[in-house]
Amino acid sequence: MTRTITPRPRTLVLLLLAALGALLAGAAPASAHAALTGSDPAQGVVVQQPPARVSLTFSEKVAMNGDSLRVLDPKGKPVQTGAPDNVRGTTYAVRLKGGLGKGTYTVTYEVVSADSHPVAGAYTFSIGAPSRTVVSGSGPTVGGGVVGGLYQVGRYVSYGGYIVLVGGAAFVLLCWRRGAGVRALQRLVVSGWLALTAATLWLLLLRGSYTTTGKVSDVFDLGLLGQVLETKSGAALVSRLLLLAAAALFIAVLFGTYQRREEGAEKRDLTFGLGIGGLVVAAGLATSWAMSEHASVGLQPGIAMPVDVVHLLAVAAWLGGLTALLVALYRAPAGTPVEAAAVRRFSRLAFGSVVALVATGIYQSWRQLGSWSAFTDTRYGQLLLAKIALVAVMVGLASVSRRWTGRLADQGAEGQAVAEAGTEKESVPAAKPTAGQDTAARGTGTADTAGQERATADAGASEPGPAAKDSGDSRRAAQLARQRAAVDAARRKRLRDGDAGRFGLRRSVLAEAAVAVVLLAVTTALTQTEPGRTEQEAKAATGAVTAPRNGGLSLSLPFDTGGADGKGVVALDIDPAHAGANSLHLFVRKPGGQLFDVPEVKIALTLEAKKIGPLSVAPEHITTGHWSADGVQIPMAGDWKVEVTVRTSDIDEVTVSKNAQIG
Repeated sequence: MTRTITPRPRTLVLLLLAALGALLAGAAPASAHAALTGSDPAQGVVVQQPPARVSLTFSEKVAMNGDSLRVLDPKGKPVQTGAPDNVRGTTYAVRLKGGLGKGTYTVTYEVVSADSHPVAGAYTFSIGAPSRTVVSGSGPTVGGGVVGGLYQVGRYVSYGGYIVLVGGAAFVLLCWRRGAGVRALQRLVVSGWLALTAATLWLLLLRGSYTTTGKVSDVFDLGLLGQVLETKSGAALVSRLLLLAAAALFIAVLFGTYQRREEGAEKRDLTFGLGIGGLVVAAGLATSWAMSEHASVGLQPGIAMPVDVVHLLAVAAWLGGLTALLVALYRAPAGTPVEAAAVRRFSRLAFGSVVALVATGIYQSWRQLGSWSAFTDTRYGQLLLAKIALVAVMVGLASVSRRWTGRLADQGAEGQAVAEAGTEKESVPAAKPTAGQDTAARGTGTADTAGQERATADAGASEPGPAAKDSGDSRRAAQLARQRAAVDAARRKRLRDGDAGRFGLRRSVLAEAAVAVVLLAVTTALTQTEPGRTEQEAKAATGAVTAPRNGGLSLSLPFDTGGADGKGVVALDIDPAHAGANSLHLFVRKPGGQLFDVPEVKIALTLEAKKIGPLSVAPEHITTGHWSADGVQIPMAGDWKVEVTVRTSDIDEVTVSKNAQIG
């Protein structure tokens, strides 16, 4: 007989914690989903006159409070006045005090993006000339620290609870209806509900501190909680709690009335009603994530949100159903083992879920990455590659499980025949066994039957009075019935555990579940990571004025002409960036970083303080995306305005500019 290996739950728990810890250790302190794409004054520039205000432009709308945008002088004192204003679209500004002196100023921002994640950062600009500053160059650390770690754990638990709740209930309704009466499955689904409910309350409490101060002491601040309830994220969490109340009613019916109902038309009707109601609740819970995270902002939110809901439902049906199957294979009573037909039904459900995952995943990848280079150049793309690899591993393991399922089906009839033969053998009147038969019975595990006979003989050794005899007979009959039931259950358990197909299926499903634990951790990290498309656009848009190693000057200027293929970045190098003759190289790249040609580029240099210029430069096209000009004369040092005009078609043209200190 093949020996069955009982799984150790602590092994899966340790694997889960290890994977989660590794992901959290490598995560950035703040998971910024809105990115800074522009500022005025720009990062690193030197302006001659103090600006009246500082404005920041983000990739999407953000939420601000009175302290979200601060400007600090070289000594670290705030010089902004009033609260930030939304001047237009995604641009926010704060006014500055008058009479600011020369030196380097630090701009810090701490906002909440439209997809519910905190965004923080800092940059510097100078008035007159750069100077030393006592302000740290790093920005605030909202979204990080202890509160950030606890918040990420809460998100992981909430996803895990949702998957177990929805997938476990779907497994019972669609694959194995007898499972509604199995205690282990009941505990699994109820545990999923409890985990999701507790995690939702936990996130609601942490939300205020997570997006503002980051202090543990502010977790129970009722004022912050009130502010959270007025936000989109707070509304999503509250709606999730309301839907969980409906889910509790669904669970009560599923494991109460439904599992007691006999097979027939009424149970079929109840199955249909529970299926529709469960789907509505599951989709509503999924919508509480879609309405407040990646899908709700960016490109095509009207399409992305329903796609995200389908994606979450498919994940729950596959991974949650897999968890329920694992529990059924290991913990179902010997009298009600999971049938091969139920495993085949789950196999079909899992296949449909994988198809839905692939279709929705392709759309989400295109929407969040935007280019092939983002797969390797951004953290989001790297995590997505890891997720794809894990899904591929799970699909491979699932194919192994399908083969074991086929063997399980082939051996099902044989196992049933053996069980029926054993039952018939029990029904034959027992005859006193010979010594050899008694030895054989003990060898085959039927010693319990002999024990029953000995108990019966001992009980009949003394004969009490008629009344006591009737009472004793009923007790002995009940005892014998319990013993026979125990022997029958032990026989069925031996037959079940001795099934090679079932043993192989257990191992392959256990391996799938182990990979699923890591896959869930990667998926959770993806939801907290800045999309690759946004990260690349932000890198292109916020390219600072920097000095190359050879002492020259490099500028990065994003442009958008509004036409087809009208978005890109101009990289301009000026060498040696001094008064006199200079060499100039210009590169035009797409947002993903690929060089490409445009019909025309023009450059103009203006020194507004001395009223010099504009000095026009006509660079020569060298190769794809590369233009250059030699002997460009810059008459004197100063804060020059560099303007680049890009034409991408006969009618689409735009001029972008940036100030830079030359000389």
